[in-house]
Amino acid sequence: MTQICDDEPSDSEQDRLGPEIAVVEARRKVDELLRDLRQARSMSGGSEEPETAIDDALNVLSYRDFPALKAAQTRLTLKSKDKKLDVVFRSRITAMSSVLAAKAAGRSSEYARTIRRWLHQYLNSNKLPLHRYCRPHRSILDDEDLSAAIQAHLMSIAKTGYIRAKDIVDFVSTPDMRDKLGGKLTISERTARRWLHKLDWRYKRLANGMYIDGHERSDVVEYRSKFVERWKEYEKRMVTYDNDGNICHIPKGFPIPGGRPFRLIAATQDESTFYAHDRRKTKWTHSSERPKPVRKGEGSSLMVSDFLTVEWGRLTHGDEEARVFFEAGKNRDGYFATEELLAQVDNAIDVFEEKTNGFATGLFLFDNAPSHQKRAPDALSARYMPKNPSQTWVPKGGTRMRHGQLPSGEPQDFYFPDDDPQHPGWFKGMEVIIRERGLWPDSGLKAQCVGFKCESGRTDCCCRRLLFTQPDFVSQKSQLEELIECRGHICDFYPKFHPELNFIEQYWGASKYLYRLSPMRENVKACLDAVPWTRIVRYANRSARFISAYQQGLDGTEAYWANRKYHGHRTLPSSFVAQIRDDCKELNRHS
Repeated sequence: MTQICDDEPSDSEQDRLGPEIAVVEARRKVDELLRDLRQARSMSGGSEEPETAIDDALNVLSYRDFPALKAAQTRLTLKSKDKKLDVVFRSRITAMSSVLAAKAAGRSSEYARTIRRWLHQYLNSNKLPLHRYCRPHRSILDDEDLSAAIQAHLMSIAKTGYIRAKDIVDFVSTPDMRDKLGGKLTISERTARRWLHKLDWRYKRLANGMYIDGHERSDVVEYRSKFVERWKEYEKRMVTYDNDGNICHIPKGFPIPGGRPFRLIAATQDESTFYAHDRRKTKWTHSSERPKPVRKGEGSSLMVSDFLTVEWGRLTHGDEEARVFFEAGKNRDGYFATEELLAQVDNAIDVFEEKTNGFATGLFLFDNAPSHQKRAPDALSARYMPKNPSQTWVPKGGTRMRHGQLPSGEPQDFYFPDDDPQHPGWFKGMEVIIRERGLWPDSGLKAQCVGFKCESGRTDCCCRRLLFTQPDFVSQKSQLEELIECRGHICDFYPKFHPELNFIEQYWGASKYLYRLSPMRENVKACLDAVPWTRIVRYANRSARFISAYQQGLDGTEAYWANRKYHGHRTLPSSFVAQIRDDCKELNRHS
């Protein structure tokens, strides 16, 4: 490129030209800059060497109508060299060329401005636009003391409330933290959010853990301890499996009272409800997909009551099964009450006995629900007994109450004989029943304390409390227990508020996961049958580990933590339990 003015003007000519000299001088400087750029390009880009991998990568980026953009860029570059154009017009053409270069690379107009900034920087200070890609980036959080202090502050907030990014901003603004940061100013909330991610905090919907309402109540813990001891005796007669379904322990036989079969097989029962409108709340959707109309409410329900065993999974034999489908509702099948459960259990025992052919005893396990504890209509109960003889009183079940048992072991009829001269066939009342047992005090007894709120520790404050503590009343079993035991099997109940001990709960979860993929009523049975037996074995082993944890003295929180850490077997090693205790003590000490 030649210069616009070949010779420098003389002093007289400068005076004559006046203001035009400034324009000419500006054009000359622009020509020098363009000449320098042309020389740098000829030294670096004018070689005939083959394109490198970097060139290929840059060419790949130029995918948006590259030929047309490249041609336009070339034309504008040539036009910008026209000597007849003024500096302002040529600078605009140069800017258009940089924009086309950015578009050819598939970039935005902002990138074109960045290119021009890089060029001005190089022309003025000879500095190239370096980058920091693939280079290590230092963060303030790399200081272990600083990150530990922020982490401890966040943990203390999380125990009682919710964490916000502003909590880190406020914490960094404290005088102590400013001293650690060398007197630097506070950070922004955007930086605080990045720090939260770096410290492994995530903003998401909270997942529910194990429910602990009433889990550690004194009466529940007492029952749990007794249940664990009973389970310890049950396991001596059980075959156990590892998580892959392989037999890992076969018990050695020993005499069983009552002549029952030695082998013991646990069959756990529970109910669950599937709803017609149940569906997954999160899933992959296309960006073009719009919200679809959905039905309001959960829809019609279908209740399922079933039994699971470790040996076979679902309790079935041939075409017979213990499972029951029930459409609960006022205008449907009614409600699944004790009578329906008893009918199902009776059928489940038939299936069990056909499958085992008498070589095993069944251990039927149920939740400790009020409906499962319901007693037979003629069961012993002093709850509504009148104190004096009554001709019209009958139990709530509407039938005569069964015989009790005197301290001597003889049966006690609670009704007068039909030929009694004064009260033929009447109910005797609590006072006569207590007198026949030889327990009536000389001072007498009232029927019951006000509101049946007896003084703590007393058993002889009123007639009702005295009868409640009698051995035959205390040992009165539920209707469910009586049915199972009269069939020659064992019935037991899980502790209240302990769903983790009933491995059928996880079976329901696995089934509903499959059901929510295609929530249709006809798919319920297929989803229930799709859970493999090996997975049911793993569910049972997980529940057994909880029982092992409670047996070794861990509470609910410690047992849950231990089960998260250990998955190897049905029982927890004592050394591992000791470590869990130490970890929990350390955590409580810091809290």
